[in-house]
Amino acid sequence: MKRSEDKYLFSRLGRWSYKRNVPKKYQQIEKRSRIRTGLNTNSLDVARIRRDALVEADNFYWEALALESELKGGVSEATRLVQEHHYKAASARALSYGYIYRTARELQVDAPLDNILDRVETLATQYEVGTPPPKKETIAILGGASKPNPTNLTVSEAFQLYIDEIAFDAQYKKSPAQRKSWEKAKRTSINYFIAEIGDFNIGDISREHALKYKKWWANRIKVGDENGLRPKPYTANRHMGNMRSLYRSFFEFQGDEDRPNPFRRLSFRDHKEKTRLSFKDEWIRTKVLVPGRFDSLNSQARDIIYILIETGARPSEICNLLEENIFLDEEVPYIAIRGKSNREVKAAASNRDIPLVGIALDAMKLHPQGFPRYFDKESSLSKVLLNAFKTRDLFPTDKHVIYSLRHSFEDRMLEAGIDYALRCTLMGHKNNRPSYGEGGSLAYKKEQLLKIVHPHNVELHNE
Repeated sequence: MKRSEDKYLFSRLGRWSYKRNVPKKYQQIEKRSRIRTGLNTNSLDVARIRRDALVEADNFYWEALALESELKGGVSEATRLVQEHHYKAASARALSYGYIYRTARELQVDAPLDNILDRVETLATQYEVGTPPPKKETIAILGGASKPNPTNLTVSEAFQLYIDEIAFDAQYKKSPAQRKSWEKAKRTSINYFIAEIGDFNIGDISREHALKYKKWWANRIKVGDENGLRPKPYTANRHMGNMRSLYRSFFEFQGDEDRPNPFRRLSFRDHKEKTRLSFKDEWIRTKVLVPGRFDSLNSQARDIIYILIETGARPSEICNLLEENIFLDEEVPYIAIRGKSNREVKAAASNRDIPLVGIALDAMKLHPQGFPRYFDKESSLSKVLLNAFKTRDLFPTDKHVIYSLRHSFEDRMLEAGIDYALRCTLMGHKNNRPSYGEGGSLAYKKEQLLKIVHPHNVELHNE
């Protein structure tokens, strides 16, 4: 017998039992010094599974007893933990007998009679006549432990449940980097609330708490934070919206869809001015498309810049291209922006085919397999491109960003009289007009893009 695999297992006449000394730290609260339970099997594999369930059950049971011994009365965080540990102990112990744990109420309402009788018989045959089964066995098999009240989860615990289970459908198609970014944004909002209002039970959040939180944001917008930085109303609305979403999603998950949301209709009017700036054609041609301008930049980042100029794509869409989405040997070379099973695109309309023209085609030919240096690392790419433009003084104003290349592409199409529907298609924007056909062939799209292509004399080469 391998001790590591078969710890606490003992065999007598071919039948397996679970034997375990009570750990020293629990001997003051557990009357027995050793516990023994028959596993009702002569299969070592089955015995191991049931042993594991009993080890987990006993650990939770002893921890619950230890917590109970520390309670001084009243409802507290320790009280909630006691309930949770009793429930987990009962669930694990029921599993060791081959049952899914059900509370007494659930058994009464939903369980077939033969299932209930089978549970009673299991208890009766487990011990000698006249010897009542231990209370913890009865609780596990007949449902004596109450389910923990989900509204007693703290905000941080509710958020962890949201990440682990509730928001599964919002994450499963995201890449690791996308999931990390998504969770970070949500967690920042929750941390703001906890720091200012507190990490108490999510079910206890009141309208007063929500209003206090809004007032805190209002003060930051007017006065600024400890560093004097004043967030925009949009930023405050996003963080309050994440709290509103957590609260709604949590209670919908519990089946309480009609619960009033304390964060309902709390937001600030955002009077932001239009800040969408684009590069002028002359600026791109005389400042950006200059031979040798990016020679000191690594070739992958350099060529992504050139592809952005003539495709209007988002930086994340280019750096995450796979070889299967790059078609250089076709009559009309193009790239296919597609969502994948492990990576999302921004929206359904973002799935599109973009012909390669001008310097974008030259640049893409140097990277037929994509850009592995920046794959799923769009944040890293953004920092590199931002630094490349800043150090070369390529931003006309402090309002310009790398995304301004995308806005320039859109403006150029508009000024060239390219059809609205085609502009939406090439930009990956939703078109609210009725859709007919496929939006034009690649040859047609290429013909339209050639109307706006930038002339250049940049010679490209790999590192």
